[in-house]
Amino acid sequence: MLERLNLALEHLESRLDQEIDMAEVARIAAVSEYHFRRLFSALAGMPLPVYVRRRRMTLAGAEVLAGELTLLDVAVRYGYGSGEAFARAFRSVHGIGPGEARRTGAVLTAQPRMSFRVVVEGSTAMRYRIVEKGPFRVLGRKARVPLVHDGPNAAATAHVESLDERTVRRMKELPSLEPEGVLSAVVHLTDSRDEGAEVDYWVGVVTGPGTPAAEPDALDATDTLDTLDALDVPAGTWAVFDNRGPYPSSLQELWRDVFTQWFPSNPYTSRPGPELLLTRPVAIGAETGSQLWIPVERGGV
Repeated sequence: MLERLNLALEHLESRLDQEIDMAEVARIAAVSEYHFRRLFSALAGMPLPVYVRRRRMTLAGAEVLAGELTLLDVAVRYGYGSGEAFARAFRSVHGIGPGEARRTGAVLTAQPRMSFRVVVEGSTAMRYRIVEKGPFRVLGRKARVPLVHDGPNAAATAHVESLDERTVRRMKELPSLEPEGVLSAVVHLTDSRDEGAEVDYWVGVVTGPGTPAAEPDALDATDTLDTLDALDVPAGTWAVFDNRGPYPSSLQELWRDVFTQWFPSNPYTSRPGPELLLTRPVAIGAETGSQLWIPVERGGV
């Protein structure tokens, strides 16, 4: 898997001065474009488009300082149709415009060429099982929160604490499918898994696909107290990971290890869908058991 990822990066590197077909890059890596973007973000610590822009501006910066081409020629070479668009991208990486950089011989920022290599990790076995699951519906409450990689997520905690007793009771009374009980779900809005990237954070219950979101005996259509948010999820394959450790650090480490260690070592790729977490919240640092469900599909290694 790592060999294919590096071949894909080599192909990407050879296309920095022309339009890049990300579907072709993913094909070389033998994964879907969706999974390639997610895997790259997890391994590299930045979204794929950010890396491509930084690499292009690294090469463009060298040509700007060399002074052999006009600034417009450099802009066109790296895919920018106007000097203004090129200047914005250049400034976002180097903190200075290309014209000023050429005049003053400014110090620029270089994004090194990236490659992935094996690091001796994974000495702890990851317990998982593969589950084929039919369509289902998540009923609960959602909020938009930022990703937090280390430590408590204040926005997610505030969302949980905002749930009134009636709403929680309503969720607990719903007919629940596996994973049973009140859980959380994360729906990624972009390919980025960077700290601060926004996600839809759900607190709810996995129910059958036809389960109504409102109480059948609601007073009228305007009474929304017992109407829950609904997320319909199609049938698919899930990798289920069991975990036990201090809350929430062990869960954050598990999420990271799934993408940086488990996926590169197994014949599965990620696919769109909510990531489900069934856990019992405890005091920060206290040990608790958890179950993490990641949507996957069969792929290559």
